[in-house]
Amino acid sequence: MSEAHTIGLGTIKAIRHDIAEVICHEGIEITLEMVAEYHQFLADHFASPCSVLVNKINAYTYTFEAQLEIGTAAHINSLAFVTYNRVAEIAVQTLSAYPRKKNWQDNFFNDKEDAIQWLIAQQENVNTKK
Repeated sequence: MSEAHTIGLGTIKAIRHDIAEVICHEGIEITLEMVAEYHQFLADHFASPCSVLVNKINAYTYTFEAQLEIGTAAHINSLAFVTYNRVAEIAVQTLSAYPRKKNWQDNFFNDKEDAIQWLIAQQENVNTKK
């Protein structure tokens, strides 16, 4: 999958066969249904486990249910958030702190290339444990 695919919550691009980049649409409210579609898309198009680069270039919100469910799919290894301003950084750190059924293995970055390198290392770590 080399091209970008658009789903309900935004655009998903492959960085590698096991790393996805997600850019959510500007101004949307992410719902539980959108989260389910996103998780299924990752399962269908990326090696498991996969990691995700969340490119927080746009502003958007979540329903409460979506906040608790996003990123909890068993096939998601780690999440890297790239933020471009303090408001976005605080928003993702707050989201990361929510209690959920599967805790996130995540990290926060201001540089996309640093985030990608961290995700590659996370994928190498999980692959050596197999």
